[in-house]
Amino acid sequence: MTDATGSATEKSWPLWEVFVRGKRGLSHVHVGSLHAPDAELALRNARDLYTRRQEGVSIWVVKADDITASSPAEKDSFFDPAADKIYRHPTFYDVPEDVEYL
Repeated sequence: MTDATGSATEKSWPLWEVFVRGKRGLSHVHVGSLHAPDAELALRNARDLYTRRQEGVSIWVVKADDITASSPAEKDSFFDPAADKIYRHPTFYDVPEDVEYL
């Protein structure tokens, strides 16, 4: 698709969310978004845009339409059920003294 100036428009391309895992980090962190026609080009563009100085060792790109998130307005009702299940917390259990590694 082209606009009035004859250049390709990004409006027809899906939005991709970009996550990068740093050299020292253990988890991927959301670093931004970009438009691309497919996953391969999104990955290449994310590499060029978000890891110019070799900050990352791994990149994930996810279509924004494929992400389902909880609503901050519903945080009390959404996360409340976890508070009454104390057995889910590691402090609920006693660790025997003879256990070296857990």
